[in-house]
Amino acid sequence: MSKDSRTLEEWQKEIHRIAKDKGWHEMDRNEAEIISLIHSELSEALEEYREGNMDIYYEDGKPEGYVVELVDVLIRILDHLEERDVDTEKVLREKCDYNRDRNERHGGKRI
Repeated sequence: MSKDSRTLEEWQKEIHRIAKDKGWHEMDRNEAEIISLIHSELSEALEEYREGNMDIYYEDGKPEGYVVELVDVLIRILDHLEERDVDTEKVLREKCDYNRDRNERHGGKRI
């Protein structure tokens, strides 16, 4: 398998294009609806975890499993960020730079 060298920005644009092509942007959605869709993918990840399906598996040719559901979370988020014209790489870089200098567990927060 060859390595895909697309940037996060390129992935974000591709994900958004696919979502538009598949009709996910034919109606207006508010922020609460977007967050609910993201949350539903996290809930699906939890169910796959509970069932012990940690790795990718295929059901009728469709990729399934815990890791697939986590990627679905990324897909939903990147689609939304592209719709809002967010420079995700810039925001990610700034947030990581900030986190690098934070105290351990952000000053003692519990898990």
